[in-house]
Amino acid sequence: MKFEVEGKAAVVDPKIGQLSRALKALKSYGPSSYASLTDDHGRYVQVAGGGITCMVEKYDPQSGERLRAFHDKPNPVYPDGTILSFRAGNLSMKSDEWFRADQVVEIFSAFLSGSEFPAYVSWRRAPDL
Repeated sequence: MKFEVEGKAAVVDPKIGQLSRALKALKSYGPSSYASLTDDHGRYVQVAGGGITCMVEKYDPQSGERLRAFHDKPNPVYPDGTILSFRAGNLSMKSDEWFRADQVVEIFSAFLSGSEFPAYVSWRRAPDL
């Protein structure tokens, strides 16, 4: 596995503590606003944003599918169409696609360990960029 954070050196075979510290330090407006974790087959999970405004996607090169994470608790503060701005650009989000950094840590940790994603995470086709 390779863990990459914007503006930092890549880490090969990261530990969960390294993931947790780096993911919790992400900020939409900071020097590190996105990260990814890629396995040996080219599959990855990625996050943009930080704190309480995170977007998570996963990708499988075999199927060519890029999926966006969502959950069953839409955020009334961020209605559909709210823009997540981060250093790589802007993304239009749905109200059920906003995740907290601690949830992102759980998602990345599951991917790292090869276990099931948390039960509160569902996936749908990501919009074309």
